Amino acid sequence: MSSCFLVFIVYLVQIYDLFATLQGENPDFVGENPYKLLTLYRNTKEKIMKYYQAEFTITPYREVISDLLVAMLGECGFEAFVPTDKGFVGYIQQKDYRKEEVEKIVADYPDHKITYSVSEAPDEDWNQTWEEEGFEPVILDDLVCVHDTRHADSPSCRYDIIINPRMAFGTGTHPTTQQILRHLCEMKMEGLRVVDAGCGTGVLGLLCAKRGAKEVFAYDIDEWSAENTKINAELNDVQNIIIKEGDSHVLPQTADYDLLIANINRNILLGDMERFAHALKTGGQLLLSGFYEADVPMLVEKGKKLSFRLLKQSVQEGWAMVVLNKDKI
Repeated sequence: MSSCFLVFIVYLVQIYDLFATLQGENPDFVGENPYKLLTLYRNTKEKIMKYYQAEFTITPYREVISDLLVAMLGECGFEAFVPTDKGFVGYIQQKDYRKEEVEKIVADYPDHKITYSVSEAPDEDWNQTWEEEGFEPVILDDLVCVHDTRHADSPSCRYDIIINPRMAFGTGTHPTTQQILRHLCEMKMEGLRVVDAGCGTGVLGLLCAKRGAKEVFAYDIDEWSAENTKINAELNDVQNIIIKEGDSHVLPQTADYDLLIANINRNILLGDMERFAHALKTGGQLLLSGFYEADVPMLVEKGKKLSFRLLKQSVQEGWAMVVLNKDKI
């Protein structure tokens, strides 16, 4: 089944909760380096990261409905999802669980019978499990092979990308990532200045660099993703990449980038598109994914207001990708 892979969308604990707990265990933790802070965090994990697991069953089962549910549950606090034959299991911190919110989401699908059961999840270090198990190599049409260091014997492709995802998202398994990877392989990349917005593991920017991009500017609001992209750049011997932690406000508004890639959810894309426009030169392209086919008209309309013109649209398993060209204002 195409969806039988493990997807982890890991959020950092609310900083004030973390500080309060850690300071109770060790009042001298403030000012320590991030690795010692992480150790202290893990030592007190049981006090601040108790989870529920909710097993969802969809009848009749449809993968697109499963994906939609995962996206909506992710917006109300669920952090990790494991696919099953008839649905999936979702994980949420006990302090974030709101039964009424889940009931409302489930009620949005009257044409399908969606049932779920909630129980307390066993304590587990999700990041350690992910690092130990890794992920199966993703191979796209013999063009790109994305794999971790545990799969060094992966089949040979034109572009080989090594990533260790850690707490970052983006292994090439999701339809949105796959569509972008394929399109990037079709583009003329030599000499382009590229932005990888919401870089995650950095897989998209790394492919651009391997295909001859002059420079890649990558950023992510998640500290772990920014750090992970640095590590993955080293694994792939990519040196022409600048990596920043932050949201779209770290993006230079210099109007001299040729290509901006953003695989993020619809609402963030709508909010950031104006800053994307100011970063791209006239004739530059905006490559967007992370949303459903039904969301395309809304994004295209927003783009028109910022002098973007639709060049290409594709859909895979209900997930869409669009390519927009920035015309002269």
